[in-house]
Amino acid sequence: MRRLLLLAALLAPASVTLSAAWAQSGPAPLRSAVDGTFAPHAFPKLDGGVQGFNVDLFTEVAKRLGRPITIDSASFSGLVPALNAGRYDFLAAPVTVTKERAENLLFTEGYLYTEFQFGIRKGNAPITSLDDLKGKAIAVNKGSAYDAWAQANAPKLGFTYQTYDTNPDAVQAVVAGRAYAVLAGNTVVKYAASRQPQLVPDFVIKETRAHWAAPFRKDEVALRNQVEDVLECMKRDGSLAKLSEKWFGARPAADDAENTPFPGYGVPGLPGYDPAPHEPRCG
Repeated sequence: MRRLLLLAALLAPASVTLSAAWAQSGPAPLRSAVDGTFAPHAFPKLDGGVQGFNVDLFTEVAKRLGRPITIDSASFSGLVPALNAGRYDFLAAPVTVTKERAENLLFTEGYLYTEFQFGIRKGNAPITSLDDLKGKAIAVNKGSAYDAWAQANAPKLGFTYQTYDTNPDAVQAVVAGRAYAVLAGNTVVKYAASRQPQLVPDFVIKETRAHWAAPFRKDEVALRNQVEDVLECMKRDGSLAKLSEKWFGARPAADDAENTPFPGYGVPGLPGYDPAPHEPRCG
């Protein structure tokens, strides 16, 4: 009997330790990353770390999946190589879905549309078509896709363009009257307008519209589908649209990506798309 009691006493601490370790264990954190210099999607906080639309969005996605998440801040050019190397499970950074990218990565459906948009000074006549650009000066961020568009289209549309080292500098050129409009991404224009009352979001070049979505490695089909289910639930309950309005300063339209659950998994019409019907479990 004495031996049994001694054995029980020796085993008890180990049992408690194992129970505590089991209680403390849980699902592994999701590993992700953003470009921490791309406001308002991700940018530095004064007290350290990053904040922004994409940080809030994927923190909520992880919460609904019942998993913690770590979101690193890194240069955009290094994000996809790091994802392919296995450092991250997916990217929280907004990534434009193109055919080339979709051939090498697996994407969720779009949670935002990205498209080229003009911002004009408050009180100026709106741009109703690209023909209205004739004789006007357009401000763009030097070296950007918008700079390239301006260079390609200025001769045939009859406008001039000015390049600036940063988008805020291009915005200031419009506010100061040095340029008629700034051309940038729609979310960036909306964000700038929410911070600068003299700037008004204006004409959108619809043919530039594309999905911003979360990329995964090709072998992460199950995780891609889980994340997409949560995104669809957030579209249905309005929480994704609320995040959009909070960070971009404008309520998304009913047919914007923030409010549109797309059929299947992935971006319709592009490689990696799975058209099989599914019904996400929300709530």
